[in-house]
Formats: sequence, structure tokens, C-alpha cells
Amino acid sequence: MVSLGEKQALIPRTSSNGPSKKSRQVLVIHGGAGTMSKEGASPEQRARYKAALSRALEVGYAVLKDGGEAMDAAVAAVSSMEDCPLFNSGRGAVFNVEGKNELETSIMLSKPPASHPNIPSSRRGLGITLLRHVRNPSQLARALYLAPTAAPHTMLSGRPVEDLAEELDIELVDESYFFTEGRWREHRRGLGLPEEPLPFPGKGSTEGNADVPLDQLPTGTVGAVALDVRGCIAAVTSTGGRTNKLAGRIGDTPSMATGFWAEEWPVEGRLRRFWKKVRGKGTKVAVGVSGTGDGDYFIRLATASTIGRRMRYLHEPVAKAAKHCVEELRHDGGIGGVIALDHKGHVAMPLNCSGMYRGVIREDGVPKTAIFDDEELS
Repeated sequence: MVSLGEKQALIPRTSSNGPSKKSRQVLVIHGGAGTMSKEGASPEQRARYKAALSRALEVGYAVLKDGGEAMDAAVAAVSSMEDCPLFNSGRGAVFNVEGKNELETSIMLSKPPASHPNIPSSRRGLGITLLRHVRNPSQLARALYLAPTAAPHTMLSGRPVEDLAEELDIELVDESYFFTEGRWREHRRGLGLPEEPLPFPGKGSTEGNADVPLDQLPTGTVGAVALDVRGCIAAVTSTGGRTNKLAGRIGDTPSMATGFWAEEWPVEGRLRRFWKKVRGKGTKVAVGVSGTGDGDYFIRLATASTIGRRMRYLHEPVAKAAKHCVEELRHDGGIGGVIALDHKGHVAMPLNCSGMYRGVIREDGVPKTAIFDDEELS
């Protein structure tokens, strides 16, 4: 399997693109949003989630601090959460009505990575859906993004894309790998069906209250948005979808502009560009977004790209644009939240529900995390 730390995936340390005094390296992540109960959360559960979020932040930051690509940092962080059964992605994915795991993922960059100059700027990103055997869907999204001749499309699905995964040396696993007892039991309870017998006895056992997910019957995802030293922003998202979704349902996670977005644009207007130059500011703006929550509402409202459009055409700061769009979800009846990051390193993490697993790490390398809506990052 291709390593995310491979030398060719890192930005060479040169005076022109290595870290500088003005460079910013920021990584922001989420592990899903929903109706988790603060009152019902034990100290052990909270600590377990915050530790998992911190691990993901530290893994991604290790890429950024060495001058690595935003793309690789975001994939590293998401892969860490995909491997953790606490989150609704990869190992901890929820089940559909047929008792199967159907995974989705996506990647999008504000501009092509410096380590792969052959990628056309028009490629932008892609989404993948209906996966059943890919251990780390986010790593497949990265591999396919970097293989435009093998995958010239914006969305791919099912067994054919898993065949491509095998050709690209992305690890495939048996469906039993994704089984966790806690998610299986909530799936069966949600349908009013007996919880036993278990389909894979002895696998994915729940041992103690600390292993029981806080977000019962989740609709959330995991995601990461990273900013590297050359100003590239990458957004990576991964999910198991909605608990007891219909088989074949496709959500916002692989749907460009709805659950994920990244773009860069020039500052428009002669006076605005002049003022930017006078103040020593850049003449380009960039943003990356990853959403989590009730994906059907994100799709109807094109939430992720709307944040970018409000920034570009209304000249709103990222925090104001993201908050507006999350409140728009609430108005229509959709719960969830987003993480968003701009080219200056400004971070927004608005939510309209009781909690969203979230965290950020900056140049100091100190991970800060939070879970509930009234909780400060710490």
C-alpha cells in the first residue's frame, strides 16, 4: 500500500516553497455531528473521543510540519478516524437496512498539489460511493485524484471502483472488518428486529460503556481540512452514511458542492486588489469545507459550495459564511455542522445541534478538541 509519508508526496524543502515566517499550517477536523447527550456521556467516553481526535490531529500535523501537502495531511487525519470504531466511517461505519456497510468518501483541493504538477487545475477533486471492501476509503480518493487517466470522472461507485483500488495497491478487506457490535445492535433496534444472533460472533465486541458510541443512530461523517505552507487547502471527508439508510443511497459526502468543497479565486475589483497589495496581502482567496450531519439537506442546499460563494461574492469572512449556511440547514430542518478553513488560517466550526466532534491544530503543534455545542476547544 502506498505510504502517505512517501518522499514524493512531500513538498521539497527549498527557499521558494519551504516554511517561512509568514507560512501557515493549519488542520481542522470533525468526527461527526448529531444528537449526542452531554448528560449521558461518561468521563471515560469523553476522554476516549477526545484522545481519538487528538491522535488524528497529530498524525495530520506531522505531515504539515515537515512541509507536506495539505492533501496528505487531511488524508492521514481522516485515515486515523476511519481506523477508529468510535466514528461513523471505515471501521465504525453504520449499517443500511440490509445490514450492510456502504462507505462514501471525497477529496477536493483549492489548487493542484505541488508534488504532482501534472494534475490539471480543472480536476478539482472527486467523490466515491457504495464501497464495501476498501479499508480506508479516503486513501482511495487520494489515489484516484492523482490518477486522472484511470479515473477521469467526478464520482465513481461500487465494485468497479474497488477493482481500481486493487490496481492502485489500496488495501481491500472482507466485509466483516467493518462490523462493530455497537453499531449492529443500534441498527437492529432501529428496525425493531432482534439484536442477536450476531452475524460475526466474536468480532467488533463492545466491552464496557466507554466503547458505546455517544451518537446513537448517527447521520454524521468524519472530515479534515488542511492548509499547507504553499497556501493549498484540501478537504477530505469519509462516512458510513445514515443508520438504516436504503441500500444504494448516496449522500452528501461524495457529492461535490454539497458535503465537501475547496476552491481558490482571485480578488476581484481594481480597488480591492490595490488595497490588498498595499497592505502586503495576497491577491487570491481560498477556502475548504467538510460537512457532517443530515446529508439530504446539505444536498438540497448545496451547503459546502454556498459557503465559498458567500465568501467570494458577498465578501463574507469564513466564520460568517459558514454560520449562515449552518443556520440555513436548521431552518429547513436539517441538523449538522461544518468545518471550514480559509487561506489565512481562519477556522470556522459552526453546528446547529447538541454536539460535533471537532478539533484544530496550528503551528504550535498543540491539538485542541471539543465535543458538545457549548464546549470550548481545549
